[in-house]
Amino acid sequence: MAVTEAVKALLRLAVLQKSGYKMLLHGGETINDGSESDDSSINGPISRPGLQGVSGILNNHGQTPSNLEGRAMSALNRFGENARTVSEPTWLRRVQHQQAIIEPPKSVAEIPSLSAFLSEKGIPGGLYLTGEVMFILRPLVYVLLIRKYGARSWFPWITSLVVDLVGNGIISFVATAWKNSKDFRLSTVEKNELKRRKLLWALYLMRDPFFTRYTGQRLDGTQKLLEPVPIIGLLTEKLVELLVGAQTRYTYMSGS
Repeated sequence: MAVTEAVKALLRLAVLQKSGYKMLLHGGETINDGSESDDSSINGPISRPGLQGVSGILNNHGQTPSNLEGRAMSALNRFGENARTVSEPTWLRRVQHQQAIIEPPKSVAEIPSLSAFLSEKGIPGGLYLTGEVMFILRPLVYVLLIRKYGARSWFPWITSLVVDLVGNGIISFVATAWKNSKDFRLSTVEKNELKRRKLLWALYLMRDPFFTRYTGQRLDGTQKLLEPVPIIGLLTEKLVELLVGAQTRYTYMSGS
């Protein structure tokens, strides 16, 4: 587990640096482009202005079938493209092609170095980066402490929880104290990411020694209580077996 978490930490630090030190979304699996909202992924694609918007209104009133109008619009678009291609002279297309080759590609946004980021963002930028790095390194620190002190020791469990709380608290503090600054105003996806990280704290209930001392005993008691009940007792037994099996490994490597 230590090797796996070390590789994950290095990859996430690299992603953090390449993103311009923006908040990692879902552990770096989702690109943080700084958008204010992700409603389009929930509510579906946004209708385009013009005829398509009109067709949507008409379709809502049940006056125009969407499939027929869609086919008509597609045919019109193809006709317009073909007409434009035919009407353009050969020399014009050749000149446009040469211009596309000669013109240099658009410059890519330069990724700031760590020192440049800290000098530009100042103290709040340093605090924000500290909280994000704590979130990235927390799983590695937790696994290393388990290797040294054992899974039944409270020290790794408490240390990991404190790192989670402090790191999340630092980011929330910066976002609140400097909420009027566009550099530290959290977008909708970043607020959802903070909520997701807080939900992951529930995994501490499934990690030793808390699981052995408290959660496991409650599960055993519930299983014995429901065991005489037909079907429900069997389902409870299987559910407890799944939770115990996941607790031995999954809860240590998840939430990172």
